[in-house]
Amino acid sequence: MLKLHNTLSRSKQVFEPITAKKVSMYVCGMTVYDFCHLGHARVMVVFDMVARWFRTSGYEVTYVRNITDIDDKIIKRAQENNESIQSLTQRFITAMDEDSAKLGIIRPDIEPRATEHVQGMLDMISQLINKGFAYQASNGDVFYKVRSFNDYGKLSGKSLEDLRAGERVDVDNHKQDPMDFVLWKSVKPGEPYWESPWGNGRPGWHIECSVMSAAHLGQHFDIHGGGQDLQFPHHENEIAQSEATHGCTMANYWMHNGFIRVDDEKMSKSLGNFFTIREVLEQYDPEVVRFFILRAHYRSPLNYSDKHLDDAKASLTRLYTALRGIEVADGAIDWAQPQAAKFKAAMDDDFNTPEAIAVLFELANDLNKDKCATTAALLKQLAAIIGLLQRDPESFMQGETNSDLDIEGLIAARIAAKTAKNYAEADRIRKALADAGIVLEDTAQGTTWRRA
Repeated sequence: MLKLHNTLSRSKQVFEPITAKKVSMYVCGMTVYDFCHLGHARVMVVFDMVARWFRTSGYEVTYVRNITDIDDKIIKRAQENNESIQSLTQRFITAMDEDSAKLGIIRPDIEPRATEHVQGMLDMISQLINKGFAYQASNGDVFYKVRSFNDYGKLSGKSLEDLRAGERVDVDNHKQDPMDFVLWKSVKPGEPYWESPWGNGRPGWHIECSVMSAAHLGQHFDIHGGGQDLQFPHHENEIAQSEATHGCTMANYWMHNGFIRVDDEKMSKSLGNFFTIREVLEQYDPEVVRFFILRAHYRSPLNYSDKHLDDAKASLTRLYTALRGIEVADGAIDWAQPQAAKFKAAMDDDFNTPEAIAVLFELANDLNKDKCATTAALLKQLAAIIGLLQRDPESFMQGETNSDLDIEGLIAARIAAKTAKNYAEADRIRKALADAGIVLEDTAQGTTWRRA
């Protein structure tokens, strides 16, 4: 039985879908005003892994991940750049797609954009006002009346008083209560706007996901996911909006991945300690970054440093080294095989990728001893489920090299020098290659090379 940790119940629960063998999953995506950072990469990789495992387990998955393409930060950045919002957002959507493809992310089934769903937001806001859950303030903004929703705080597990004491709340004299949050913002000079019953304006952030999830998955769906930083207030507010509007549970299970930390602080743009995916990929192979993310349990904090990524690279290299030079047979996974069963048990236990990856190393150790094609096949098949080890080992080991460096020619020259007993020249060539980051490995079958 597949179990997952439900933030709502604060416990691990057996997954029971609303519809047999089907999974409906909504994940909060990116606000597209800049390049994605490593924290975004973790969300993308984690829920890609979750969707892959559900599909491997025989479920039909509908995976929705939204794109926020209207927001205060987007408007501010477009004004700073003196470019249109549409140009800005499309540029960074394209960049996001490029980054996620390099990380081996399978595109979500549906990627709705907030600007495509404004009419749905207007409809939901109207319903909330009519039901007494929202009001228009004197400045034209429409606010959600938090105290009107009795279950507010059930996701974070705190009372309204606790939340008011522990969270920073915007000071706005137009609100009836400091905890109330905005559903519709009246237009300000120079901002984009839509027409509404409350005057020209644009939607607040929280209303977007309530509308997009219902539009594509229905009012009641299986799983809602996102980063831990969204648990409060964003996801708490989504529940309040959706359940007040529809009168039913929004999502049965809530999943939140842990933070990426740098020097014991959360990686974030506000702290200025973030690294974009593109910056990291200038130094590390994308599969190394994916492995680095999956090697930690998705709910645990993940500490970023060059040392940890170097260690991830060395570990992934060990797996590829075990596969080197072995013809791998095609075939289906035999889940009765002990290591396959162990891998499955780990993944069924709240997507425990550290334990699943430990099984891959067990197989690699066996492979180093027996060079068995069946063992190699199982290693590649299990790794494929979480998006690893699908390249030719030589391709991974050699990576991208300086095209001006004739590695094969230098290896041939070194072999010729050794044959002529000119060992000083052979050593010079080895050192020159080593200085360029190329490691030579002499075997009975000849000389191979890999990147350091």
